[in-house]
Amino acid sequence: MNLIEQTLLHLAQQTNLNFCRIEKLPQSGSNRQYFRIFTENESIIGVFNNDEKENNAFFSFTNFFLSQNINVAKIIAIDETQQYYLLEDLRDETLFSFLTTHRKNEIIDEKVLFFYKKVLQQLPVLQLSGKKGIDFSVCYPRCAFDKQSMLWDLNYFKYYFLKLANIPFDEQLLEDDFHRFIDFLSEPDSDYFMFRDFQSRNIMISNNEPYFIDYQGGRKGSLQYDLASLLYDGKADLPEELREELLNYYLEQLSKHIYVNKDEFFKYYHGFVLIRILQALGAYGFRGYYEKKSHFLLSIPYAINNLKYLLNKVEFSSKIPTLIHVIQKITEIELVTLSFPENTLTVSINSFSYKNGIPQDMSSNGGGFVFDCRALPNPGRFPDYKNATGKDKSVIDYLESFEEVKRFNELTTQLISQSVDNYLERNFSHLMVNFGCTGGQHRSVYFAEKLTKFLKKRYPKVNVMLKHRE
Repeated sequence: MNLIEQTLLHLAQQTNLNFCRIEKLPQSGSNRQYFRIFTENESIIGVFNNDEKENNAFFSFTNFFLSQNINVAKIIAIDETQQYYLLEDLRDETLFSFLTTHRKNEIIDEKVLFFYKKVLQQLPVLQLSGKKGIDFSVCYPRCAFDKQSMLWDLNYFKYYFLKLANIPFDEQLLEDDFHRFIDFLSEPDSDYFMFRDFQSRNIMISNNEPYFIDYQGGRKGSLQYDLASLLYDGKADLPEELREELLNYYLEQLSKHIYVNKDEFFKYYHGFVLIRILQALGAYGFRGYYEKKSHFLLSIPYAINNLKYLLNKVEFSSKIPTLIHVIQKITEIELVTLSFPENTLTVSINSFSYKNGIPQDMSSNGGGFVFDCRALPNPGRFPDYKNATGKDKSVIDYLESFEEVKRFNELTTQLISQSVDNYLERNFSHLMVNFGCTGGQHRSVYFAEKLTKFLKKRYPKVNVMLKHRE
């Protein structure tokens, strides 16, 4: 028995129940570890997650939802480190597994429709938590599905799906479209609670009722996003007629709580469907091709079929021609022929501000480099550079006028080259490099750009991914 299991069992024993056995449950898309702990007559769920901020969001949201009679698992105990906790066991039936059991091709049993409608009765109550005092200050990593969050999702799609699928695109034109698309999606009211990953695997069926799990990534957002997540859930593959029926049913339920301007709702709805599908494709690419979790690849064909349907539905499409062209290219590729070369090394390069913490390593490998640029001359102190970044010539010229900047670049480049050479020899899959400064705008951006250009030139077969977080 390892330390995690021992700690969870000790926590369980403090609840005065005589637990006798523990078994690890299969891991899904997150790094959280789940266990089922048994007595002779019952069981509970034990969880280990070393991300305390994420746990804090989960605990806060859970307590609020329970106070609003929203169906979520009760928290039984939390240990003093806030990394281990125990939950009510909702067992193993998800809405997805129930759907899979009760469908035959396009024909879906009425029992499935019954549960989807029960979910849509509760969804407005969940969303309106945002207007009833839920604590958004605990949200992690951001308190709102704002422009920054949307840009992260679209770049996730660009780097972890488009590039892996070898879809050609003009990067600057695509970035321009991203920003126009984000501006459009930022227009509707976004003061509601957004579950963020409201899909059939995150809805349990227990005692003939739907229960919600995995909402720790919740934040402020618009009403349309969670509905889009549920109805365009990849492998659930709901027939379009059923989606329309459930969409109208949701609007009926929502109208019982607030006034709904349907024209305004539909103006943005398909745009949120689109950004959700693009985010999902990025996740499938990252988890499937990058982390080698092949079961995520099974959802890609369903997402592509949804894009085919969506092409003629999206309002605002004339304003985002490059993005629409890219989507058309995706729908033309042969399904399940996407390939990611074996033993390819990916180097993830990030610029960041220390004010917002060091970027998280999403590869699960840990380690890598973090370089502190704050000891170097800071252009941000001067008004002439206040609105510029490390990508602008004026900032580049300023920084390169200092010998210590040149020396810093030489030393970091030599150190990283040594690791890249070694990782390639040993068939490692990932190396993370972070450059941090005070604001994440000038020095860190400059060095991240320099390293990216160097690696792409020296190692053409290495997959280099650059992200300016701030």
